[in-house]
Amino acid sequence: MTSGTGATIKIEEINPVKKKISVEIPWEEVKRELDAAYRTVGKKARVKGFRPGKTPRHILETYFREDAEGEAVSNLVQRSFEEAVQANSLQPVARPEIDQSGIQPEKSFTYSATLEVEPVVEPRGYIGMELRREDASVTDRDVEERLEELRHMYSSLEDVEGDRPVQNGDFLLIDFEGKLGSEPRKELTETGFRIEVGSKRLVPGFEDALVGMRKGESKEFTVRFPEDYHIRDFASQDITFHATVRDVRVKVLPALDDQFIKNFERYESLEALRADLRKSLEEEKSVRARDALRKAVNDRLLEANPFEVPEAFIERQILGMMIEYQRRMVINGMDPDNAAKVAANLHDQFRDEAARLVRAGILLRKIAEKEAIAVDDVDVDARLREIAGRHGRDFGTVKASHETDNLKEHLKDQILEEKTLDFIESRANIT
Repeated sequence: MTSGTGATIKIEEINPVKKKISVEIPWEEVKRELDAAYRTVGKKARVKGFRPGKTPRHILETYFREDAEGEAVSNLVQRSFEEAVQANSLQPVARPEIDQSGIQPEKSFTYSATLEVEPVVEPRGYIGMELRREDASVTDRDVEERLEELRHMYSSLEDVEGDRPVQNGDFLLIDFEGKLGSEPRKELTETGFRIEVGSKRLVPGFEDALVGMRKGESKEFTVRFPEDYHIRDFASQDITFHATVRDVRVKVLPALDDQFIKNFERYESLEALRADLRKSLEEEKSVRARDALRKAVNDRLLEANPFEVPEAFIERQILGMMIEYQRRMVINGMDPDNAAKVAANLHDQFRDEAARLVRAGILLRKIAEKEAIAVDDVDVDARLREIAGRHGRDFGTVKASHETDNLKEHLKDQILEEKTLDFIESRANIT
């Protein structure tokens, strides 16, 4: 096609969400833009012996060619690119990759722009889904198991009797150093590390090697690291550890009696505690059942609607997942620098899930458009009141904290997805 400015524009499809725009702009248009650029540069140029705006063109070309040609190229590309995008109804999702070799005198200016675009999706299969809702009922056994968890939370650690060897369930204070080959690695070295034997917090085989040791004993052992270990240098490698057990303690659970109830100011009896545990379990199971149903909806949607998504969307999603993973690791006590390295090493492992989340989000957005599902201020305020109530905060304060564009738009996107999922579920056959 030929643009209104005389540029020749060709669109090539690399894949459904990636296009290449090739543009050729005739010398006449290039010259006009270059002349305008030199006039602009000339007004600002300070050249000894000439008043501002009076510097001859050939002097400007000697000292300011790069500035003028850079401005001309920028204007030519911006104008023709926008024209090509609009004329071809393209929706770029990120900045294009521009390839150009500059202005050549008396020759047409050519460049190419590779860009990713919004996928064209006509969602199907979202009406009349056959779905199954998980059982959200709570049994007496569920309540007793939760009560047992509370006993563990309020347990105490006591020294083991005599010189008893370490057993599964013991709590140890250990020092250890790990070596890759003959080289000690700081990522595998800890002093004063606390671990419950059998908790599977560490790589398979490490905790097993501690069983049978005694307080004050040191031991050397080798562990084969998993092939999917998050630090790639150690994946599938044999690591030699030297570990010393500094302390051995055993967990002692409290009895379920009046003394135990005193840990909770709001309960006067064990039965009152059980009743509240049942209520919270019912809420948890209801949320789990809802989340499982929504995952099933997304799985069905993705199966019925295969399409490619832009790499820019996937990378943006991966970045968000890495930031969240790093945040959780820091909260759990990991050094921020180490947490950042660990998160960065998980980039490729996050990819499949990131692509899935992106595709599901696009599908839900397209369904919302098709079914005229929207989010208004009433929806936003209702969600903010819910957040305020859940965290015991003032509604006005919570609302003010969400007034920034990014937070408000993120909240609206969440609400839109939920309303769309509610719509799909309302049209489904759920058993």
